[in-house]
Amino acid sequence: MEASTILPVLKKKLAFLSGGKDRRSGLILTIPLCTEQTSMEELSSTLDYLLSIPSEKCKARGFTVIVDGRKSQWNVVKTVVLMLQNVIPAEVSLVCVVKPDEFWDKKVTHFCFWKEKDRLGFEVILVSANKLTRYIEPCQLTDEFGGSLQYDHMDWVNKRLVFEKFTKESTSLLDELAVINENEKASQPDKASRPSDSNALPSFDPETVLQTGHELLSELQQRRFNGSEGGGGGGGTAWSPMDDELLAQPQVMKLLDSLREQYTKYQEVCRQRSKRSQLEEIQTKVMQVVNWLEGPGTEQLRTQWGIGDSIRASQALLLKHEEIESQHSEWFAVYVELNQQMAALLSAGDDEDLLELKALQQQLSDVCYRQASQLEFRQNVLQSAHDFHGTAQDLSQQLDGLLGMLCADVAPADGAAIQQTLKHLEEKLKSVEGALQSLREKGQVLLEQISNQSSWFYGKDMQIENKENIDHIHSIMEDMQLRKQRCEDMVDVRRLKMLQMVQLFKCEEDASQAVEWLGELLDALLKTHIRLGDDSQEAKVLLEKHRKFVDVAQSTYDYGRQLLQATVVLCQSLRCTTRSSGDTLPRLNRVWKQFTVTADERQHRLDMASTFHTAADRVLKEGSEPGELLDVEVFEEVETVGKALLDRLTIPVIFPDGSEQFFGSPGDMASSAENIRDRMKLVEDKRLQQEEAEQLQEEVALEAGPDES
Repeated sequence: MEASTILPVLKKKLAFLSGGKDRRSGLILTIPLCTEQTSMEELSSTLDYLLSIPSEKCKARGFTVIVDGRKSQWNVVKTVVLMLQNVIPAEVSLVCVVKPDEFWDKKVTHFCFWKEKDRLGFEVILVSANKLTRYIEPCQLTDEFGGSLQYDHMDWVNKRLVFEKFTKESTSLLDELAVINENEKASQPDKASRPSDSNALPSFDPETVLQTGHELLSELQQRRFNGSEGGGGGGGTAWSPMDDELLAQPQVMKLLDSLREQYTKYQEVCRQRSKRSQLEEIQTKVMQVVNWLEGPGTEQLRTQWGIGDSIRASQALLLKHEEIESQHSEWFAVYVELNQQMAALLSAGDDEDLLELKALQQQLSDVCYRQASQLEFRQNVLQSAHDFHGTAQDLSQQLDGLLGMLCADVAPADGAAIQQTLKHLEEKLKSVEGALQSLREKGQVLLEQISNQSSWFYGKDMQIENKENIDHIHSIMEDMQLRKQRCEDMVDVRRLKMLQMVQLFKCEEDASQAVEWLGELLDALLKTHIRLGDDSQEAKVLLEKHRKFVDVAQSTYDYGRQLLQATVVLCQSLRCTTRSSGDTLPRLNRVWKQFTVTADERQHRLDMASTFHTAADRVLKEGSEPGELLDVEVFEEVETVGKALLDRLTIPVIFPDGSEQFFGSPGDMASSAENIRDRMKLVEDKRLQQEEAEQLQEEVALEAGPDES
């Protein structure tokens, strides 16, 4: 019988073993009757349960039963005493009926228990509560009988439930663990034929049962199992023989020892099971990884062999490859985890498991590394193809731009613009050459990579696919080379044309400069070449300078004409019908005609001035000798030339277009005229002197004539 089956009845405290003992060391069984009607059936069940607890040795010493009838009726007490005869007649030594004070005296005379001792089998005495210590020590009595023994019935019931639960669970657990351990031991030699129920688990958690047992044992070691020192406080004595008598502590200790022994074996069984399960799980996952990598993973790579025909196509292939890599990464992550697990098992595994683990690890590593190498190789090929197509696209765009420049009409504003355009063209061509060289290098790298993509790579013949890729690469490089060569030829033509245009602009610029120089010479002739000299010598010097000045102007004019002729030739060479010498030639001819007219006028004036000064010098020098007389024609010549020169100074230079221009300023002309007049006056004075001299001679001659006659 277990406490849990009659728990409601036990909680009613119809009877209990307080742990107290009589003077014969017999256990004290207390039956506290109450005012309510006591169920004899429940009391009988309670007594049966309580009497099943002590050992046979303890039962042999007999029980002292205290029937507390102070709150009950006499007929109930009598019924209980008679029931003891049927329940425990042999075990009862003494029955103490605690009576109320002077309440049953008359009734007792009708039934004397002591007279029935032989028939009952035990002695029955009526005693008041305060007289109970005559038969039982106070320390063995609970407080309701004036004793000092502490007893908490609910605490006892709870501890009893724990003890029985532990006993039941531990016993069942021991049997199950023994069966599991024995089955595991029997199946060790032949792992392949291990039964399907070899992974059976016990009904109870060993850890929980052990913890419950240790807590129970701790309670038993600290106080008596039946609660004589628990629950109600610490007022009891240290004497507790009930522990040994009820065999609770030894029984718990024995169960714990057996349980620990079987649990240790079971833990080893679990460890072996866990290792087997882990090995099987690892093997399953390894095969999953291997099967996927060698199956769908390899098939994905087999279908990806092209390099694309443009940067967009190669970019799409790269994105597709990234998706494939992403799928592979998930399996590679599983590989890393499995490799760590296998490494841990290898470091702590048994010899019999090492070979299998190493074989699995090697197989997994070989497959993963081979697949990773293929992925990396494919990634490198696609990246090289992307770089190649990107460079080809950039080169194509540069060639298109260069071709656009070469096909556009050249209409620069000046030579500097042409030089800038030519420089830009050379830079473009140099950039194209650099891009083409880069394309060749990247194409060579890609060709080498593709050539290494032999039949072993994806497990199939790659010659057809490789030939298509190789032909495509060569086709792009040859096409770019031809386009670059065409552009180079056009650049050579454009360079020559632009250099001719530079010459054209240079000729036009120099011709305009010649016109400006000629204009400056004309301006200088009109504004600064105004002196006519003070004598014949200076006049001759001015004439010589004028001839040299005219020679310089003539050279400038001829240079301008030559430049304009070269301009015409260059325009014809360049087929530049829209360009010609423009107004440069008319301006050159106009300025030159103005210059020649002005130079001729200057030449004429200098010639007249030279004649004038020569005649004047003759008059002034020759006529200075005493007695020397000059011809009248000489004086007339000076006067005639001087007047003509003065008249010439007042006349402007008339250009072919009808415009007029004077030499110098009016003051300059007045100064030159004044100088001429001064010399004319000197000559006139000389003439007057000569006339006076001649008249004087004539008068002298006349005076001398009559005297001689």
